[in-house]
Amino acid sequence: MFGLIPRVVWSKAITPDDKHRITVAHNCLLLTRTDESGKVHRVLIETGSGDKLDEKMRSIFDLTDYTIVNAVEDAGCGCDEIEHVIVSHLHFDHAGGLTRRARDGDIADWIAPSAQSSSNNGVMLTFPNARIIAQVEEWNDALANNSVMTRTYYRDHLEPIRHQIQLVDSPPPFPTQEHQQKDSMPKYPLRERMTRVLPGIDVFLTPGHTWGQQAVMFTDEQNRTIVFTPDVMPTIHHVGAAYNLAYDVEPYTSTLTRRWFLDEAMKNDWLLYLDHEPGNPFCRVRSDGQGWYKLVPEENA
Repeated sequence: MFGLIPRVVWSKAITPDDKHRITVAHNCLLLTRTDESGKVHRVLIETGSGDKLDEKMRSIFDLTDYTIVNAVEDAGCGCDEIEHVIVSHLHFDHAGGLTRRARDGDIADWIAPSAQSSSNNGVMLTFPNARIIAQVEEWNDALANNSVMTRTYYRDHLEPIRHQIQLVDSPPPFPTQEHQQKDSMPKYPLRERMTRVLPGIDVFLTPGHTWGQQAVMFTDEQNRTIVFTPDVMPTIHHVGAAYNLAYDVEPYTSTLTRRWFLDEAMKNDWLLYLDHEPGNPFCRVRSDGQGWYKLVPEENA
């Protein structure tokens, strides 16, 4: 989770367990909007790992049995009421919950034709009435399994949703194949690189962890600009310039992205919602007084 940062450094902030693991969360957001006719629209951001990983993988990650299905139901609605799901990227810990194991009596929506699945069972669409929004580059890379980790894009959360996927193609922050300096900032302003995907909801590319990773921006009823922050900065301890994940496809690009992302967040006073922070995921960005940034938790967010 901390790439090149030595354990002696990062362990001052986070204490690993006896198997050298740290605790992270699979944070998701359920948004509701009532239109002029009084109809309620529900949008889900992220879905977590789901329930399809085998026992070996579940043990490695020490996953609990609580899934996005439980979370949505605990929020007072059914999964069939979700109209749109926005995923930052399609790794299993963000998009695995797009499908679930078929239960007794279910007629599976998809069955793996061979050993292409994390489960030998058939799977069901978790959100059968939803459009699933992702970046086109992320979708193509997921299907091609273009990743550093060997088990992160699973067929059983990709193939079943082909008819649900809604692809967007946001402009990248930097021209492709162009070398950037460490202090480089995007040439074009963020507003020109954002894509409006739903009323009041925009997405924009935050490459590095994957090439097609996206952040999600919306304004809440308190008129706060909230940005769902993906794995460019998964926890509050990943604010440092070099704090990239070992499985980022391009760590240097992650560093560039983190710089301009933090700069935008501080200038515009975004309220960030960190995707893997196990404590309070809401924070603001402030200057650290030494030419970089710090994250300040937002209490009672």
